[in-house]
Amino acid sequence: MLGSYGDPTLPLSPETNQMETTGRFLVLLAEDAGDEGVQLLAKATGLSVTSTRETEIGALDAERLRSSAAVFFDKLNVALVSVEPGQLQALTSVSAEGSPILAVEPERVVYALQQGAARRAPLPVVVEPVQEPVTLTEYLQGYRDAVNHLTETLFATGRVPAPVTEEEQVEVTQQAQVTWGLRATGVPRSRYSGRGVRVAVLDTGLDLNHPDFQGRSIVRQSFIPGQSEQDGHGHGTHCIGTACGPQLAPVPPRYGIAYGAEIYVGKVLSNQGSGSDGGILNGINWAITNQCAVVSMSLGAPVLPGQGFSAVFENVARRAQRAGTLIIAAAGNESRRHLGYIAPVGHPANCPSIMAVGAVDSRLQIARFSTRGINPNGGQVDIVGPGVDVYSTWLMPRRYNTISGTSMATPHVAGIAALHAESDPRLRGQGLWNRLTQTARRLVLPAVDVGAGLVQAP
Repeated sequence: MLGSYGDPTLPLSPETNQMETTGRFLVLLAEDAGDEGVQLLAKATGLSVTSTRETEIGALDAERLRSSAAVFFDKLNVALVSVEPGQLQALTSVSAEGSPILAVEPERVVYALQQGAARRAPLPVVVEPVQEPVTLTEYLQGYRDAVNHLTETLFATGRVPAPVTEEEQVEVTQQAQVTWGLRATGVPRSRYSGRGVRVAVLDTGLDLNHPDFQGRSIVRQSFIPGQSEQDGHGHGTHCIGTACGPQLAPVPPRYGIAYGAEIYVGKVLSNQGSGSDGGILNGINWAITNQCAVVSMSLGAPVLPGQGFSAVFENVARRAQRAGTLIIAAAGNESRRHLGYIAPVGHPANCPSIMAVGAVDSRLQIARFSTRGINPNGGQVDIVGPGVDVYSTWLMPRRYNTISGTSMATPHVAGIAALHAESDPRLRGQGLWNRLTQTARRLVLPAVDVGAGLVQAP
């Protein structure tokens, strides 16, 4: 059934609560009739179609993506077109029953999902405190807290604790040297590193001069016109640090999960933190072509209660899973729970086949900004990760930063997905999804907020 221009899956403009689009359109083609659909599209619109199949990397460079009137993403069977009203009418008129053209949707504008970032939400923004990097004093305080926690645990058994063993001392030291998010998800005790697993992070890029990533296997590609893969925002560097940072952080604590994974940096958001559906689809096509097992997307746009999900992105996610790629996305930061407002999961995480990640704090309570599974027919939260006061890499010379958002929870899930993918090479696509939800730690919180629970490392 062909989608219409007024499709309720579209995001809202930050200023007007109106659907914010680019003027271009996404065209979903039947999976078994991609070439036929491209021919029909070209005939109906008179446009020359450029295919990602023609490129070595499985994606168009940023300038070519911008200048092409029609682009076909061959791994997704989706086209991106720039059409006039008459061409759009001609395109919709050939979408009769049995047509290889399944849906047409306006292209949306998306943003980096970080509390206090450049994107302005429709509701008043509540900025989470941005903290300075951990100091030596704070590190020693964390060590002290870990010792106190161990002591309280021993006394709680009702017996006089025995002298602390050497093994317990080692455990306390190790616990104090990792972030609270890694401790809560069991990362320090995992014997896996994500070795051999390719993780694509579609975001604002990476600080390529950051010393913590020197010597790592990194493949990078920018899909933003006029901007290189170098991160000029910080959001992407922070997310990549959590998902794939080093095992031994040069400055404690450890913050990275899949330290052995191969990093694929896809810049789909600008240095100002914004992008579009077409750039994201270009990045997903690139990730699938490069056989990435995990795609992490800490980006999106808000939707209203009662709105549906994108038919294009839902089909893309299904096709990605069949190709062995799991897409994981941030659920959104639009809730203001302390003010009594809870927002629905945003686009594109609201697609049933995209793993939507909510955020919890260090007390394992739902973050006040985290969205909820409100909308019918999808739109659920599938799992949660640590998303409040998350310490990770940042642009040099600052090097590290502590920020909050479902953006910060998402790379926790993506990094742990890489660990599971290494643990069993058969875990790809839906199988990897199943393992993540089956092993999640159940929380005494509503499933509409936390889904299967808190992600756990193997």
